[in-house]
Amino acid sequence: MNILIIGQCTLHWGRMEFGNIGNYYIIEPFVRELHKVFPNAKVKTTMQMTKRFQRDENVEVIPMELYYGWNKDDLDIALSELASAELYAKTGVLPKETEYIKEVLTADLIIDFSGDIWGDNADFLGDDRFLIGLIKDRVPQLLGKKTVMLAGSPGPFEKQKIKEFAKEVYKNFDLVTNREPISIGLMEKAGFDISKTESLACPAFLFEPLKGDAVEKLLDKEGLKTGRPKVGFIICGWNFIEGPFDKENREDNEYMQFAEAVEFISEELGLDVYLMSHSNGFYIPPKEFKLIHGRDYPEAKKLQEVVRKRGIAKNVYALDGVYDTWETKSILGNFDMLISGRVHGAVGGLSQNIPTVIIDYGHEPKAHKIEGFATVAGVTKYLADPAKKEDLISKIKECWNSRIEYRKFLEKRVPEVKSEAISNFTLLKSI
Repeated sequence: MNILIIGQCTLHWGRMEFGNIGNYYIIEPFVRELHKVFPNAKVKTTMQMTKRFQRDENVEVIPMELYYGWNKDDLDIALSELASAELYAKTGVLPKETEYIKEVLTADLIIDFSGDIWGDNADFLGDDRFLIGLIKDRVPQLLGKKTVMLAGSPGPFEKQKIKEFAKEVYKNFDLVTNREPISIGLMEKAGFDISKTESLACPAFLFEPLKGDAVEKLLDKEGLKTGRPKVGFIICGWNFIEGPFDKENREDNEYMQFAEAVEFISEELGLDVYLMSHSNGFYIPPKEFKLIHGRDYPEAKKLQEVVRKRGIAKNVYALDGVYDTWETKSILGNFDMLISGRVHGAVGGLSQNIPTVIIDYGHEPKAHKIEGFATVAGVTKYLADPAKKEDLISKIKECWNSRIEYRKFLEKRVPEVKSEAISNFTLLKSI
């Protein structure tokens, strides 16, 4: 059996593995669960993964440009492929085979893996990207191939012409699974046919952290084996009230709601606070590869500086190391409580039964996946609005005071969520 994975998560080399840590939380279990369901399958993807990943996860990478290459002729090529596929669907004659169509023809199953960018947000990544992605989905449908979209959070859809085409593509998927339950209501409201859609959970809940002696060495190295109660604190550019998410040189007052929350944890609850990043960066070839701090790290350091200037909180630290995905999740599992403005940072804590407060996005475009993930885990009461400092502090207080009951709830709920995540793949057997 041959499987082809495409989708809006098709990115340049290293982005899925070494950038946003949550991306790798998803892609590793995604491929592993596919192999469990179809153990003899040959898996190809347009996502540009490392040689290490290709070897260890038994995946072959094909050129990114077959899906989208940030080239001026990307749309023209896609439209040509669509015309060929439409003619084939009507006459049985395929007038032209591009390299993408050749890959489609050899595949038994095409999987669209687009996360939360199967919608208007795709165009933030490149011109006409959502339209081109829709065409890349529609072509195999017209060629008679089984097509599915797995573990997504589709939407929004404001561009009417593209929306109508998106409805057609969506209706012709053989299966769609969402990683949270909010999307299906939004899709139905927008007029999409949801008859083949299932609401499940994100594969990220299945990702395994670093284990064994290596964890103890890491915790010792980073000063995390103090014996005192420890709280992890993650913020990112999306949590601020004023956008854009990558705004630089923010003023001190933009951090105030987070600083006051840190002070509450330190002084009112008497806990140690560890500010940390949930994203990385890396040197791009031809430079020698090296993992470096990502865009969350400056936010953590600036928050630390603002807290220091105010002189109220005492036990506040920043984790200054650069940690890979496995190390990051093992660190999250060491906290007694976690506050995370990264949704997959929250997943990293929740999946290890860590009582967690999730900080919502503070500015547009907001993501319904945040509420959706909280709903999947059953923890919407711990979803905090960063625009209301009282809300963030009250959620933190409730989380800490209810931590024993919260952990017991997670011990029961998380295995159920993991089972839902696995269903993204076992459902493929039905088609």
